[in-house]
Amino acid sequence: MLLIYAIALGWATIIEKNYGTAVAKSLVYYSPLLFLVQFLFVVNFIAVTVKYQLIRKGKWGYLFVHVAFIVILAGALVSYIFGEEGILHLREGASDNRILIQTGDHSHYQELPFEVELVKFTITRYPGSNSPSSYESDLIFHVDGQHLNKRVFMNNVVDLKGYRFFQASYDRDEQGTILSVNRDVTGRNITYTGYLLLVIGFIFCLTGKNSRFRRLAHQLKEIKLNEKTLVFFTILMFSVPLQAQNPGNRLWEAIQKNAVPEKHAALFGELPIQSGRGRMMPVNTFSSEILRKIHKAEKIGTLNPDQFLISLLTMPDMWMQIPFITYSGKEISVYYDLTEKQCAYIELFDSNNQYKLQAKLEEAYNRMPVERSNFDKEIIKLDEKVNILYQLFNHQMLNFFPLEDDPTHTWYAPGDDLSVFPEEDARFVSGVLNAYFSSVSESMQSGNWETPDQVVGMIRIYQEKKNTTLNINEEKLKTEVRYNKLNPFRICKIGYLSLGGILLILTFISLFKTRKTVNRCIWFLWVAVLCIFLFQMAGMGMRWYIGGYAPWSNSYETMVYVAWASVAGGLLFMKQSRVTFALATLFGGIILFVSGLNWMDPQINTLVPVLKSPWLMFHVAVIVAAYGFFGISFLIGVTNMV
Repeated sequence: MLLIYAIALGWATIIEKNYGTAVAKSLVYYSPLLFLVQFLFVVNFIAVTVKYQLIRKGKWGYLFVHVAFIVILAGALVSYIFGEEGILHLREGASDNRILIQTGDHSHYQELPFEVELVKFTITRYPGSNSPSSYESDLIFHVDGQHLNKRVFMNNVVDLKGYRFFQASYDRDEQGTILSVNRDVTGRNITYTGYLLLVIGFIFCLTGKNSRFRRLAHQLKEIKLNEKTLVFFTILMFSVPLQAQNPGNRLWEAIQKNAVPEKHAALFGELPIQSGRGRMMPVNTFSSEILRKIHKAEKIGTLNPDQFLISLLTMPDMWMQIPFITYSGKEISVYYDLTEKQCAYIELFDSNNQYKLQAKLEEAYNRMPVERSNFDKEIIKLDEKVNILYQLFNHQMLNFFPLEDDPTHTWYAPGDDLSVFPEEDARFVSGVLNAYFSSVSESMQSGNWETPDQVVGMIRIYQEKKNTTLNINEEKLKTEVRYNKLNPFRICKIGYLSLGGILLILTFISLFKTRKTVNRCIWFLWVAVLCIFLFQMAGMGMRWYIGGYAPWSNSYETMVYVAWASVAGGLLFMKQSRVTFALATLFGGIILFVSGLNWMDPQINTLVPVLKSPWLMFHVAVIVAAYGFFGISFLIGVTNMV
C-alpha cells in the first residue's frame, strides 16, 4: 500500500506540474483508488495497534504515531467533505461577496456572509526590472455593519469568520487582485492535532523506555562493537575546472597575447552594475555569470571572467570566430554543421547572414513544454546563449548608468533607448563605453593602462553623481568580489574529498592496528576538517550578507547547506564512530562536487515574493539539515552491508 501511495503521489506531482492542480485533484487526489488506499491504511494502523498490543506493552511512541496518522487522514477527509475553497476576483474600487468554486468540470458561485472591497492593489518590483518583489491588496471587509481595513499579501493571511484569504495572483494591468479563499476550520484543527500527536509520538520513540531506540542505546553500552568492516572507496572525485578548448589558430593566440592585465580587469570588475532582475552587483559577478552561461566554465584559457568580458567587448569581430559557445547534443552539430560541443557565433549564420536556428526555434516554441523533444530543448538553450552574445555585442545588458531621480530605479546600458536621458547625459552614456574600449585597444599595443583606468574612474563618478534613488552598499559589493575570487565552496570540496579519503584509509588501518601515530593523525585530520567546516560556514555567511537572505533558497544553496549539515553530523559523532566521521566528510565533498557541476546555477538572485518570509530560514533549514543526516545514515548502512 505504501508503494502504491508513493507512486500515486509522484504521478500526481507530474500531472499537477504539467496540467494544473484541478486535473491532479480529479485524477489522483480525489480518486476512489486513493480513498480506498487511505481507508486501508487506517484499518492497518488499528490492526497493528491491536496485534502488537501497543497499549498493554506501553509502547506509547508507536501508539501515538499510528493514532496521529489516523487523525491526519480523518482531518483530510473532513476537509474534503465539508471544506470550501474558491477564488475571489476583485477590481480596484469594486466589491463582491461571491467566490468561484471549481469542482471537477463544473464551477459555481457561493456567497460569503460579508462583502469584500478592493481599495488598492500594489505591486512592488525590484529596481529596474519586471521581477515582482511583493504584491499586496488593501481590502475593506463590510461585515455586521462594520468596515474592517485589512491587507493581504504573500505570507500574510487574513482570517475572518472562519474564512482565510490568501494573495494568489493579480490582473495583467495591475488594477485587480485574485484572492484564494478557504473555509475549513474543523478539518484544519483536526489535521493540526494529528501533527501534534505525530511530534509527541516521535519524542516518545526516542525517549520511551520500551522503544527500539532506547534498547539499542543500552546495547551499545553493554557490548564492544567490532568495527572491522572492510570498506573500499576506489574513486575520489576532484573537481577539475573546465578549460576552453584552444582553437589553436591565430585569432585565439592574438586574444591570449592581448589579454587585459589582471590589475585593470579587477578595477573594471568592481564597478556596480544592475542585473536584469534588479539586483545591484559588481561587474565581476556579471562577467562570471556570462562566462558560466555561455562557456560553462569559470575561466576561458588563461582569461578570468573580467578579462574575458573586456576582451569580448573590445574585440567582438575576433570573438565571433572563436568556437567557445558550449552546447550538448550531437544532433545539433550534425544538423547545422557546427563545430562539435563548442561552436563560434558566426557558425550560426549562413552565407546570407540568416540565423540558422530560426525555423526550428519557432517550431520548438510553438509546442507545449511537455511535447518538446531533447532537440527542441537544446535549440532553445543554444539560442539563449546566442541572444546574450548578440545583446553584449550591441552594448545591451551593460546597465552601468542610472537615470537621475528615476522613481523606478532603473539603470541603463548604452545600447538601450536613451531618450529618457537629458541630451548631455545621453551623449555621455552612449559614448563613454566606446571611448573606453578604444582606449583598451590602444593600451593593448602600448602597454600603458593609465587612460582605461581614468575612463573607469569617470564611469564611477557618473554613477555616484546621478544615482539619487538607490542606496548602494559599497562594502557589500567589495565583499561579493572577494567571495567570487575566493570561491570558498570549491576549496571546501577539495578539502573534504581529500581529507575524507585519507580518514577512511587511516580508520581502516586503526581497526586492525591501534597505534599512537595513527590516532594522532586521525585527530589532526579531525582538526583540519573542523577548520574547513568553519571556513564553509564563513562562505555561507558571506553569501547571506551579499544576498540579504538565508542562503538556502535554491538548488545550489541547498546542496551547499546539505554538505555542511553532513559534515556537522560527522563531527558530532566522531567519538562514537570514526567510520561515520570519515564517511560524512567524504559525503560532504561529494555533495559539493555535485553542486559545482555545470547544470547547477550558483547565481545569487532576488527572492520571489512567496519566499520572502522569516519562516524560510527555519522551515528549509530544518528539512534540508535532515537530508544531511539521512545521507550519513545511508552511507553507514551501505558500508555495513558491504
